[in-house]
Amino acid sequence: MLLDPFFLRALAAGLGVALVTGPLGSFVVWRRMAYFGDTLSHSALLGIALGFLLGINLNLGILLVCAAVAVLLVAVRHRQGLASDTVLGILAHSSLSLGLVAIAFTEGLRVDLMGYLFGDILAVGTADLYWIFGGGAVVLGGLLAVWRPLLSATLHEELARVEGVRTLAVQLAFMGLVALTIALAMQIIGILLVTSMLIIPAAAARAFARTPEQMAAVAALIGGLAVLGGLAGAFRWDLPAGPSIVVAAALLFTATTLLPRAYRP
Repeated sequence: MLLDPFFLRALAAGLGVALVTGPLGSFVVWRRMAYFGDTLSHSALLGIALGFLLGINLNLGILLVCAAVAVLLVAVRHRQGLASDTVLGILAHSSLSLGLVAIAFTEGLRVDLMGYLFGDILAVGTADLYWIFGGGAVVLGGLLAVWRPLLSATLHEELARVEGVRTLAVQLAFMGLVALTIALAMQIIGILLVTSMLIIPAAAARAFARTPEQMAAVAALIGGLAVLGGLAGAFRWDLPAGPSIVVAAALLFTATTLLPRAYRP
């Protein structure tokens, strides 16, 4: 069964997503933007509803909504008022609820909400693989292009601005890459779990990395191991694949935190 075409497609899709979420998730961890990732992933359901209502590609709908939320968050950050975590909480739960309500009001539409919320990696087809690897190449290329200025802004935003880094443009580019990654990973592990693949492998990789580049590479490796272990466990015990991948990632993170310091680089 492990050599069946649908399993191999699922494995390829999962590894493709892990290759992207590892490096990008490292910046999410460094910049303490885990809640921001949750907000974008929750807004993805509103993008799906928009796609159905307008008759456009669902991935395009997700990108449009996530991009709008990202720009709104940047605008809010530069204004006085509510704390960032409060605004993020409002946007996250409001957009998720709006998406559910919009789908419920769409007559004659039958939507597999469980598939969108928790993923359906075993249903990945060849066309989905093209989307995942093509989009993943765009994300990695974009991340490579902004790596140095983004790293500088992450370490010290004010100093980076003095050195000529256009921090607002870099921040918007990074948020756009996160939005595209969420659109890529949604089918794999679902809207409610996608942020975990950005955070958990990157957090686990910190124990083994001495440089940012090493952490990005190790995070991608740990994400790949989580995909392999999660899919194997799902087949072995007849479990939902998406949550199994996240559980495998959590187990790897736990193992790295318990690893004696003598075995760390």
